Amino acid sequence: QVQVKESGGDSVVAGGSLRLTCQVSGDGPCTYDMTWYRQSPGKEREFVSHANHDGSTDYADAVTGRFTVTRDDAKNTVYLQMNSLKPDDTAMYYCQTHVGGPYPVCNPTSYWGQGTQVTVSS
Repeated sequence: QVQVKESGGDSVVAGGSLRLTCQVSGDGPCTYDMTWYRQSPGKEREFVSHANHDGSTDYADAVTGRFTVTRDDAKNTVYLQMNSLKPDDTAMYYCQTHVGGPYPVCNPTSYWGQGTQVTVSS
């Protein structure tokens, strides 16, 4: 069973920075595509950033130029560096991983973490 654990959420003042971490438990020949989502109260969960196992990355327009996603494959970990934070960035941030690789050793399934709260005050 793959487990996903986010950390790094905190309360900061607008203009500040935070680094979120998402660690996936897993080993063997499997690959892990990692995606960050966020959800604010009363809103739908929205895409933030993606880090593919091949090294490619993608960002939502709202965070492009402010957020940077990187990964450490040796640790099955992805980081989301968030700079120039705005009150609109306030949300619960979730990490999702999609497992790939040789089946059946690697079961192609997506897993979610419990989330980490980011609060940005003006």
